[in-house]
Amino acid sequence: MDDVFDIVWLKILVLVHAVVKGLDLLFSPLNTLGPAAAIFVIVVLTVALSKFLSKVYKTKRYLKLQEEFQTLYNLRKEALTSEDPEKGKALAKNIDQARLNQVYYDYFFEGLLNSIPTKYLPILIMLAYVNETYKPKNLLENFGRDYILKFVNHNGNVVKIGAVFWFVLSMLMVYLAWFVIGKWADKYKKKK
Repeated sequence: MDDVFDIVWLKILVLVHAVVKGLDLLFSPLNTLGPAAAIFVIVVLTVALSKFLSKVYKTKRYLKLQEEFQTLYNLRKEALTSEDPEKGKALAKNIDQARLNQVYYDYFFEGLLNSIPTKYLPILIMLAYVNETYKPKNLLENFGRDYILKFVNHNGNVVKIGAVFWFVLSMLMVYLAWFVIGKWADKYKKKK
């Protein structure tokens, strides 16, 4: 049995090395921009890919639960707006206890499971790739320095920023920019 697991593990390693070589080939032209710009572009592409995958990939169960949740939620809202407020609250409570709470939790967890391969996995894979590709030894060989960026703080100490920190910081900047541009685009569409 151990032999089977060893063979499977070796095949996984071969696959991982092939993916890394492919990503190296794909992203090597970005290195001419410098490591900070290369990582930033990798982050932009990763965020775009995860946004695309999360829009395209939804399980049938997730869509069914979403529809059922919306139906029950609208029914609950309608019950609360009835002429008799006490009767409406009692009816809404019955809807909650009967099915809405269970559908909501199922819908939430299905959405979470849906987002693992579409949002979190691409980000974690690219973070691991950046961590390995832009580690200090490789930065020193390729760019003549062992850091992505450096600055001097208020005490006069030199602070060096590594690849993982820059990746996370870039991720935050890209998501913030995506949010702001999305809000601006929605406002522009409403004006038209």
